Amino acid sequence: MTIATNEALLARAEAAAQAAVALLPASSPLSVGAPTQNVDELTITGQAVRARFTGAAQGEVTIVVNQDLVEALANSPMGSLELSQAVRPALEAAAATVGPVVVDPGEMLEPAEAMAQLLAANGLLVPLSAGTVLQAVVGIAIAAEVDSGPGRGAGGGGGAAPDRGEYAERSGRPAFDLLHDVEMEVTAELGRTRMSVRELLSLAPGAVIELDRAAGGPADLLVNGRLIARGEVVVIDENFGIRITEIVGPGDRA
Repeated sequence: MTIATNEALLARAEAAAQAAVALLPASSPLSVGAPTQNVDELTITGQAVRARFTGAAQGEVTIVVNQDLVEALANSPMGSLELSQAVRPALEAAAATVGPVVVDPGEMLEPAEAMAQLLAANGLLVPLSAGTVLQAVVGIAIAAEVDSGPGRGAGGGGGAAPDRGEYAERSGRPAFDLLHDVEMEVTAELGRTRMSVRELLSLAPGAVIELDRAAGGPADLLVNGRLIARGEVVVIDENFGIRITEIVGPGDRA
């Protein structure tokens, strides 16, 4: 294993930012700035997610987002959403530029603390801006890496940011268009029941559990555990699906 050189880290930081920028929730395209170790150049109010990775390399990656996204996630139409989940694809993409790695769940930190810890690990920070406004920061620090060979350059994982339309004007409510690219867990629920621990322990193959839903009744569609719609179960090729029959209003959600 070899310690990453300064030139290699510079290339890694640029590649990590290019990989992350297209996956970060934003209401307008973000441009990638020059990597820096001067935290005074990166004044940003918001929240940070820091995660360590292991595999082809060992190190850590940090993403800082501004307060607009933090507020939008906290007040989304689907309820409060976790920032760590919203930026998870960007974290994984940034870490993957060093090769096959496993990224841990990460931790939430204040921006200044997260950036200071990454710089203490000899990392680099890359600003992401919309025009002249700093919107996010991507940072990466590499402790050690396996020799990647000639087939794995440091500059992979780039690509232009997608066109996200005009930047939303600031108003009294969060800019929900920031959330359009955030992935959320969607589940379908056929019904529920309550059972005692004794009953649960007595379950065996072939046991039948009666649910609180009549046969042929609608299934519930939930986003992050919140009811948003009801529908009927259908079969698509060899998979189950849900045909939406009712959109549940906010006042009727469980």
